[in-house]
Amino acid sequence: MEIFFSERFKKDYKLFSDDLKKIINYKLKILSENPLHPSLRTKKIKGKEDIFEASINMSVRITWNYYEGRIFLRTIGGTR
Repeated sequence: MEIFFSERFKKDYKLFSDDLKKIINYKLKILSENPLHPSLRTKKIKGKEDIFEASINMSVRITWNYYEGRIFLRTIGGTR
C-alpha cells in the first residue's frame, strides 16, 4: 500500500538520528506491506474512529489513517 506523509511528520522525522531513521524506514516498509503486522503493535486510538497508532520501537510511535486507499502518516514522536 502506498504511503504519503504530512508536513508535520516530515518535519519531525528529520529530527531523528540516522540510526533511528533506518529503523523507522524499515518499519514503514512493513507498514506498507501489512499495517497489522505484529511487530508494529497497531491499534486504533481510543475516541478516534479512523486514526491508528503503530510502534517503531518501545519509545517511538507513529499515527496514521487510511486516506483514498493509501496510508497517510500524520505524526511521529518519542525519544529521538
